Amino acid sequence: MVATQRIAVGAVAAAAVAASLAGCATGADGSQAGISGPRKAKPAPAPKSVVRLIGDGSTAYTGAQPHLPRPERLKPGRKPPQFVIFSWDGAGEDSQKLFSHFRKVSKANHAKMTYFLSGVYMLPKEKADLYKPPQHSPGRSDIGFNDEQGIAETAKQLRLAWLEGNEIGTHFNGHFCGKNGGVGEWSVEEWKDEIDQAKQFVKTWKTNTGLKKAPPLPFDYDKELIGARTPCLEGQANFMKAARDLGFRYDTSGVNNQVWPGKKQGLWDLSMQLVPFPGHSYEQLTMDYNFMVNQSGTKTQGDPAKFEFWGDQMRDGLLKGFGRAYDGNRAPLIIGNHFESWNGGIYMRAVEEVVETVCNKPDVRCVSFRQLADWLDAQDPKTLAKLRTLEVGGAPKQGWASFLSGGPAPAPKGVPGAPAVRR
Repeated sequence: MVATQRIAVGAVAAAAVAASLAGCATGADGSQAGISGPRKAKPAPAPKSVVRLIGDGSTAYTGAQPHLPRPERLKPGRKPPQFVIFSWDGAGEDSQKLFSHFRKVSKANHAKMTYFLSGVYMLPKEKADLYKPPQHSPGRSDIGFNDEQGIAETAKQLRLAWLEGNEIGTHFNGHFCGKNGGVGEWSVEEWKDEIDQAKQFVKTWKTNTGLKKAPPLPFDYDKELIGARTPCLEGQANFMKAARDLGFRYDTSGVNNQVWPGKKQGLWDLSMQLVPFPGHSYEQLTMDYNFMVNQSGTKTQGDPAKFEFWGDQMRDGLLKGFGRAYDGNRAPLIIGNHFESWNGGIYMRAVEEVVETVCNKPDVRCVSFRQLADWLDAQDPKTLAKLRTLEVGGAPKQGWASFLSGGPAPAPKGVPGAPAVRR
């Protein structure tokens, strides 16, 4: 359950966001710089507002999302960029303020991230019965609900995150795992119902909270929502069938090795990955929860004397995974996390240190899943198929220029009988 904040969202911040949605105003006198003499140019017409409220005003169409680069097709012979995706399950702002903190970390390190919002974090607990989970009674949720202030704070962070170029995905609603109604037992139609409810809570949070004067979320969620991660990585098969029918573009609910992704059931399979686990002979999933389970078991707060070591262990494991991709096959590195303070917050520290280390390196792009899917869609399918032939950590033996050139690489200069070097 998301804990709640007791400090109200400042009117100044809300006004600033509203202004950013509405666009810039024109000059007061309409004059044009560089024009001399008594004549002045006619004032330009005031720009029309790009804000178009949807439904009850919980969401709005505000135009194309800012800060999204246009994906380009990889040129022949060029080494692929190293993509790194940092993502967050059940994203919400609570008293720990981790959502707002990692927004700042992202901006400071030229990164974009994906925030998988749990729909019930936009539903107040007094209206819990509006949620009708598949195979469970109305109002049931294994992660609880929120309150008015918590919803206001979460909406603020979602709004700012999207305006900064980050992606808002979904982690669905009640987070039911295991047997007896867990998501792994849901049918395709039950998944569709769950997805529809997750969207609905985002599209009606103003009605459900009474926060009518709050700024809207600046996106159309029916169009913004293109991907997800299922609770506990369960139920992927039927979810993907439902997601494909609903127009989703990717899923990140499985477990893969560090190789280039392909499509599965019509969706990009951008699943979690296995990376080295320092001090162990086996590999570890790129998620804070899995590191915790393999370090302190079922205890979310284990032995404090081991906190620093455990945090370093996760950081170093992720960095080893990054290094073998960066110097090897350049497969995208996919990392998942939660806004939690498990084992004294060591995993949040580890993730932050990884962001600071990798996102500022040459040829590295820390992007959202949407941006990665956009880039993959822009590529020549033959190029992607060739990239998928590379093994974990394996760079092309003949070098990137030859591997992706479409023809033989030029011979080195000075070799007797060699053809002329291409220019």
